[in-house]
Amino acid sequence: MLYYSGFTRRLGDVDEGSTVTDFLPAERARGITIQSAAITFNWPPLPEGASLEQLAGPVLLPRSTQSHNINLIDTPGHADFTFEVLRSLRVLDGAVCILDGVAGVEAQTEKVWTQASHYNIPRIVFVNKLDREGAAFGKTVREIGTRLRALPAVCQIPWWRDGGGKLQGTGDAVGLRGLLWEEGGDGKTLKVFGLSDLEQRDEKLAAEIKKARVALVELLSEYDDEMVEKFLECSEDHLQIPATDITESLRRCVLHSPQSIIPIFAGASFRNIGVQPLLDAVVDLLPAPAERPDPEVSLGTIGGGLRDLLSGNLVLTDHTLAPVSRGNKKALSNTKATFAMQNLTACALAFKVVNDARRGVLVYVRVYSGSVDRAAALFNTNLQVTERALRLLQMYANDALEVSSIPAGQIGVIPGLKFARTGDTLVVYSGANPKTGPPAPLNSLQLRPIAVPPPVFFTSVEPNSLAEEKHIAESLALLLREDPSLNVTIDEGSGQTHLAGMGELHLEIARDRLIQDFKAKATIGNIEIGYREAILSSSTECTDIFDRDVAGKASKAGCTVSVSPLHDGNPNTLGSKDGGTAHTIELQDSNTLTIMTPTLHPDGSAINPEAPSLPPTLPMPIFYTSLSTGVSAALARGPNQGYPVHSTSIRLTFTPETHLFANTTPASLSSAARMTVQHALRVARDAGGGAEGTILMEPVMMVTISVDEASLGGIVHDLTSARGGQVVSLDSEFSASGATAGAGLADGLPQIDPRKIYAPPDPFAGGAVEDDFGDVSTQARQIVARVPLKEMVGYLKHLRSLTGGRGTFVMSFDRFERMSRQREKVVLGELRGGFV
Repeated sequence: MLYYSGFTRRLGDVDEGSTVTDFLPAERARGITIQSAAITFNWPPLPEGASLEQLAGPVLLPRSTQSHNINLIDTPGHADFTFEVLRSLRVLDGAVCILDGVAGVEAQTEKVWTQASHYNIPRIVFVNKLDREGAAFGKTVREIGTRLRALPAVCQIPWWRDGGGKLQGTGDAVGLRGLLWEEGGDGKTLKVFGLSDLEQRDEKLAAEIKKARVALVELLSEYDDEMVEKFLECSEDHLQIPATDITESLRRCVLHSPQSIIPIFAGASFRNIGVQPLLDAVVDLLPAPAERPDPEVSLGTIGGGLRDLLSGNLVLTDHTLAPVSRGNKKALSNTKATFAMQNLTACALAFKVVNDARRGVLVYVRVYSGSVDRAAALFNTNLQVTERALRLLQMYANDALEVSSIPAGQIGVIPGLKFARTGDTLVVYSGANPKTGPPAPLNSLQLRPIAVPPPVFFTSVEPNSLAEEKHIAESLALLLREDPSLNVTIDEGSGQTHLAGMGELHLEIARDRLIQDFKAKATIGNIEIGYREAILSSSTECTDIFDRDVAGKASKAGCTVSVSPLHDGNPNTLGSKDGGTAHTIELQDSNTLTIMTPTLHPDGSAINPEAPSLPPTLPMPIFYTSLSTGVSAALARGPNQGYPVHSTSIRLTFTPETHLFANTTPASLSSAARMTVQHALRVARDAGGGAEGTILMEPVMMVTISVDEASLGGIVHDLTSARGGQVVSLDSEFSASGATAGAGLADGLPQIDPRKIYAPPDPFAGGAVEDDFGDVSTQARQIVARVPLKEMVGYLKHLRSLTGGRGTFVMSFDRFERMSRQREKVVLGELRGGFV
């Protein structure tokens, strides 16, 4: 794309490590994309010396006859880097899904497709690698319909040499023409054959193009009324409809939400075939920024659309949002706005942070309204801080060009910001106080955030010396700011620093960056699994008084605690009939805290006027926060094995008569809660028989494995017998339930019969698609199973050996489950013996 647009003068190659967007040494060494890279170019290429502003004019059809500015983000395909895809999808206007013409729709494809559906991203599909042996364009098209639950609109078909040889070009069903690329060339030289010329050169391809055009018009007519009118105007002749009308109909269907029709294009980028028509399709079919739905914003607990907010259709008054109706002009005129909306000059989302060795910290932003200008004061509504954008950059992968402003709809980079993180909303408000930012409630304006998946793998990071601790802590902070899907925790018992991530490769890359890029002198431990610990018995009520000096001052507090195991996720509601106030807090790891204050009102005052109440220095919000902080600290280390406690109900009773003292502070309350909960956990452990009173819990993954029919039995046997897994479902590639279970596709999507999908015959299929879609032994099957995470470490190598390299899998965290006693002994034995 960059070569044909004139951005580069040479063709990059993944195998040679010479691509523009894969510029990291780790990416070039592995031949994969690890982090998303943004780059800007124009298509069609601008004439030399011209600019888009000079060429601006009325929109011509097709749109690909006019030069457009394209911001391209190249995202990873590996499951370990799914967060890179998530945060890129969050700011995209459209997407090109690239499929392997041999492998077809893979398990990770379904996962990313579901994520794109979640953000309502318009998509087109490019079936790549059709030059490889075994390429099956028709099979891939049917898989798009059956596994992704989308209706494929075949816009191009492969042009095989002599009907079944090498790929030499494509047949264009929209323009009714054949596109022939020069063999071995750079792809810039191609010949175009009209339908009449094509009938003389390759009659079989010409006939297939006609079939593809008929199928395309029939499909569009079902979802686009204007196409029906064009069909009738052309005397119901599918071939007489102009190509521009077909393209506009495709565009309307692509922009419709939810998107039902997916345009399909064909090619082989390694042979430089089919790239220019794909670029034309990006301009012709995918939306401009102004054609996307109104970006979602929130102010506190109230939400709306950014454009509605700026246009006045949503009026903010006294920290509330009031919709404006056409018949409510009087109410609108009486509303006193707390600020002038025209002072909000820009609103942007920071979606990526990168630490560049030469330029420092770079914050990638997508501007949704207005324009971010150089030296503008950016107010971070998430952190409530103001930073100044002293420089603005337009990124070209690893290179940058300094610009004076970043307008709405564009992606740019702001270097030098100290605080901005992934997902933060940045606003520019003229006349705002640099310390306090815009007036309320605009200072709480936030764009839709980016969801961060929880990490499941972790490794230890140990500094080589005490002098290295500070540098390693700073390096880890930079690493976390770049990639929020990483997580750093410190184990209280061992003092170890644990680095957690999404998978083995993810952590491997993070470790390489820590040591090579940040020059951290540290020892990296083996990948380990984060287990949990659960009690099996309830404790009696335990009362403890914390009485120590804190920071040189005497402090004293107490509380009464009882703990009990949670069964099936239902919290123990002991004491719900008691008087006073009961306040329930949901803690991490499915733990529940119920704070009972039987002698107090909800505001902290005593029910009995003669009894003591909470002092003014200890209001109820701080009181609850202090207790929950102490309880969480106690639950971070279990009573037996030292792992965090899971699935426990904690009932904490506080009565001022016995637990409140003159020198009670929030810190002493937290310490008392921590000490008493630890005491209660030990009592519960001893009540269950000492070491047998607790049980280990391990993370269990929901795994979707794609294999062929011949390997199915061996994989299922390996999962259930050797790995302790539980098979949830077995489905063929054309099973709707399999697609739903494996990819999380919405149940509301219609099931599509593959026999009703138009797809050209594949060379090996003998010119026809069989009813059973080929040999049963080669059919793709999906296994959905729950498997302990420990058994999935290094599973990919084992899977490939069982399936001859054809099997793939994706997994996501499901839940923590209790281990059997036998399995617990094995795991503890391995841990004590130093094995992972």
